[in-house]
Amino acid sequence: MTKIFLDARELEHPVPLERAISALKQLNDSNYFYMLHRKEPIPLLALANEHNLNFISKEVGRWWHILIAKRDDINLEEFIEEL
Repeated sequence: MTKIFLDARELEHPVPLERAISALKQLNDSNYFYMLHRKEPIPLLALANEHNLNFISKEVGRWWHILIAKRDDINLEEFIEEL
């Protein structure tokens, strides 16, 4: 699986959501989206849910790790990276 990565920890609203939406348009069966953020991006997660995407949002240390994939047969938790 190929990772599409976005480090949004220093970006201000609405840039993280705009870039995330652009990345989601690139999703296919062989990649996934991985975003680091300083807070949980509720609008992005709602959008992923509306489109029946596989997603996980988990706070690890001081950062939120958000992973989204088109495929629902993978465990995204396995892709969470330690910083």
